[in-house]
Amino acid sequence: MSDWLTKIPQSARDYIEGRRLDEVECIVPDMAGVARGKAMPASKFARQESFYLPNSIFLQTITGEWADNPAGAFTEPDMILAPDFSTVSAAPWTADVTLQVIHDVFDQQGRPVPVAPRNVLKHIVGLYAERGWRPIVAPEMEFFLVARNIDPNQPIQPPMGRSGRRAAAKQAYSMSAVDEYGKVIDDIYDFAEAQGFEIDGILQEGGAGQVEINLAHGDPVRLADEIFFFKRLIREAALRHDCFATFMAKPIEGEPGSAMHIHHSVVDAQTGRNIFSDEKGRETPEFLHFIAGMQNHLPAAVALLAPYVNSYRRYVPDFAAPINLEWGRDNRTTGLRVPISGADGRRVENRLAGMDCNPYLGIAASLATGYLGLVQGANPRAECLGDAYMSDDELPTNLGDALDEMVASQPMREVLGAEFVAVYEAVKRNEYKEFLQVISPWEREHLLLNV
Repeated sequence: MSDWLTKIPQSARDYIEGRRLDEVECIVPDMAGVARGKAMPASKFARQESFYLPNSIFLQTITGEWADNPAGAFTEPDMILAPDFSTVSAAPWTADVTLQVIHDVFDQQGRPVPVAPRNVLKHIVGLYAERGWRPIVAPEMEFFLVARNIDPNQPIQPPMGRSGRRAAAKQAYSMSAVDEYGKVIDDIYDFAEAQGFEIDGILQEGGAGQVEINLAHGDPVRLADEIFFFKRLIREAALRHDCFATFMAKPIEGEPGSAMHIHHSVVDAQTGRNIFSDEKGRETPEFLHFIAGMQNHLPAAVALLAPYVNSYRRYVPDFAAPINLEWGRDNRTTGLRVPISGADGRRVENRLAGMDCNPYLGIAASLATGYLGLVQGANPRAECLGDAYMSDDELPTNLGDALDEMVASQPMREVLGAEFVAVYEAVKRNEYKEFLQVISPWEREHLLLNV
């Protein structure tokens, strides 16, 4: 690996040019999308032949506990990590000159570990490739900047702006609202540039201190890598200015939640033509099949799009979150929206995913539902032309029900992989059980003396 620096992206080369590289972070996205791995001196990384981590990192819950292994004994065998040099990126917030690199994960026989989230997404992209298709996605990232919160018993508050007042709600698209925490935004831009990431736009969302970053469309794995990196860089930018960045689906009571809207199109791998449009620019049957797949199979994918108990606090009426599986053209009340575009850019926007989801698994689950629709050739319900918030709720309302739907769906188990579904369920059941043991302030206030 002595020549590994010749394989890295130009942005990483530019970052270390004229400086001594001190450290390399070898990272793997776990089930929650948290970076797991190890850091080492750059000189050792260059000499290292193999890298290892135990397979138990995919059984660890968000609280740090360990789920039971559905496959049997908890022996924690090592997995083999292979650096993907196309992902090498700067860590511009560190004191030393540091690069980070995402690793792919294999078992000791050289097979991709089927429960690794990045491998799950690669598997779904591979299913498209087998049909001669190439999926394209464009994610939107919503998050809150909030005041530092070091006591979990205290409610989250909006951050203090440069005016000396806390960030105000109901200021969607306001440039003045963004300017209130402009220094954080400046650092986000600087970090993204150092890491070679292209930001399509930054805007103020409807919540107090809520920001949206749009990314340019592209390859699903590359975009999931960028979101994985972005979550870390945004947190680091916020910490520099005495506030937190949070990707919780619903961090502040009475405010809207944070989504990760995913735009999808599919192109013919040979011609590059968007299969959602024909030669005359009209919608194709494949376009409708993709929507039908989402309508039919998204209930079984919600556990991946809304992975925590908090996620379901976002699915409530009148808070700019979809609570249905209706589809419509340029209709933001529908869970599945068809934005205004030309024929080449025809796409479907899935508005169900929360920003708290693992980007690899959220994109994989969303693409899986569209893939099933393309293969099955079904047609969607009639387009919703009115207010879809008036429709019946069609989504699981809690994590337990969502897991039940996922496990009961044979098509989703097959397309995602039975082993992955079993491990994911084990991790999430463990988290749900832990949550149910916590007594909330609401229960103490209303039940302690009244029931």
